[in-house]
Amino acid sequence: MADELALDEVVRFTSDLIRIDTTNRGGGDCRERPAAEYAAEQLAGAGLEPLLLERSSGRTNVVARIEGTDPAADALLVHGHLDVVPAQAADWSVHPFSGEIRDGVVWGRGAVDMKNMDAMILAVVRNWARVGVRPRRDIVVAFTADEEASAEDGSGYLADEHGALFEGCTEGISESGAFTFHDGAGRQIYPIAAGERGTAWLKLTARGRAGHGSKVNRENAVTRLAAAITRIGEHAWPLRMTPTVRASLTELAALYGIEADLSDVDGLLEKLGPAAQLVEATLRNSANPTMLDAGYKVNVIPGEAVAYVDGRCVPGGEEEFRATLDLLTGPDVDWEFAHREVALEAPVDSPTYARMRAAVEEFAPEGHVVPFCMTGGTDAKQFSRLGITGYGFAPLKLPEGFDYGKLFHGVDERVPVEALHFGVRVLDRFLRTA
Repeated sequence: MADELALDEVVRFTSDLIRIDTTNRGGGDCRERPAAEYAAEQLAGAGLEPLLLERSSGRTNVVARIEGTDPAADALLVHGHLDVVPAQAADWSVHPFSGEIRDGVVWGRGAVDMKNMDAMILAVVRNWARVGVRPRRDIVVAFTADEEASAEDGSGYLADEHGALFEGCTEGISESGAFTFHDGAGRQIYPIAAGERGTAWLKLTARGRAGHGSKVNRENAVTRLAAAITRIGEHAWPLRMTPTVRASLTELAALYGIEADLSDVDGLLEKLGPAAQLVEATLRNSANPTMLDAGYKVNVIPGEAVAYVDGRCVPGGEEEFRATLDLLTGPDVDWEFAHREVALEAPVDSPTYARMRAAVEEFAPEGHVVPFCMTGGTDAKQFSRLGITGYGFAPLKLPEGFDYGKLFHGVDERVPVEALHFGVRVLDRFLRTA
């Protein structure tokens, strides 16, 4: 079991990493190297030989391998990203890069996404070095750059250019799973991610006839674009049940003692109450208009207008997504992928999933573990190019009223110290038995 020093270190590492500003503004505007050097220093202190790898200057990744006791066993990838999304200090109760520890809570950007998990990994690895633990299977630890943008400088670069470092890895774990979800009726649910919707960020371009703003113009690019994005934003996507979501609904229904009537999903969701939040966003494809760019002067009709749409596809749903976008955009608007990544599914009946479940249940016996599909995406998408099946497993025991989901990319991001302690214990338990 993780020792007291590991519990102290996970808090210190979380705070230290938050204080290293690794804001990713997109377009290459980020520098993860200081955080990568910090992580590498901690790994070296555990007797490992970490590699620092860059595609672009300052966009640094760290990879190290821990040898297991069974050379015939498949290896396991444990990965976390070092970059964070921007934060406006004026909106926060504390400075977002202070790493302040107040009233048993660590504050700052990255506290839940995902410098907390980075710190857990470091604390567990260092604990093993102190007490002489070796896992059964090889474990490859990776800290990546650029997850909050395209991942081209991070996991994409590692998968494409340094695949040999991940030799033997068949499964991986990373963010967004095994956290406490309180249903408001006394139940504590721990969803473990066994899938992700695919990323389909779109660029829409409408073209028309430029002209004077005072004249009639039936070929107005702005009007054409506005009509298309209105159709997209108002479209009701049909239900598309995937195996992971089916398993999630089935287990949640059993937990609540109700029939898992998958012929009436809306009725089932209503019966699940707040727990429906765990599945409702992954039942369908989605497309949300997010950005507009058109014109340069109020009395000039532009010849071109551009919009961006955040699209997400359920596993197996991309063909439907493409066909639907062709219909919704119509003949006057072109669309293309601005960024695209695959949807993922992982088996919920695997030995690895069972061991994750057992690790959570050991330290949260009152909890109920269920599988779920993530609405967004992680670096597991890029690592899947190497044949690595990804799970979301970054364990946190959270108090009631602590809205984990809203803190992702939100204001006043923070994590309780006790949640970090729980995470280290569960991660240690799982990795020892994995």
